Amino acid sequence: MTIQPAKLRDPAVRAFVNAVNSRDREGFLSLLAPDATMADDGSDRDLADWIDQEIFSTHGHLEVDNESNGGRSLIARYRNDTWGEMRTRWSFTVEDDGRISRFETGQA
Repeated sequence: MTIQPAKLRDPAVRAFVNAVNSRDREGFLSLLAPDATMADDGSDRDLADWIDQEIFSTHGHLEVDNESNGGRSLIARYRNDTWGEMRTRWSFTVEDDGRISRFETGQA
C-alpha cells in the first residue's frame, strides 16, 4: 500500500520525496544542511555526484510503502533509468532548523 507523499509525517522527508519525484534539484538542495552527507548501501558517497547520477539525471522516483521512526525512516520502491525499480530503505537525520544533515539509503 503506497503512502501518498502529502501524508508523510515528517515535513523535511515529505519535501525530500516531493523534490525527488518532481525532479526539483534546486528545491532538493534547499532541504539539505550546508554540510549534509549521505551513504548508499553503507558507503559514504559524494552527495553532489550521487544525487546527479542516481536521482536527477536518471529520473529518480520514490513510492513510499512504509514509514517509521516518526517518519524519518522509509521503505520505498525506488526507480531510475539506470537501475530500474528496487525495494529500498531510507533514513534521515533532520536538524532543529528542519534541514536534512544526513540521509542513508540502500536495498531493503
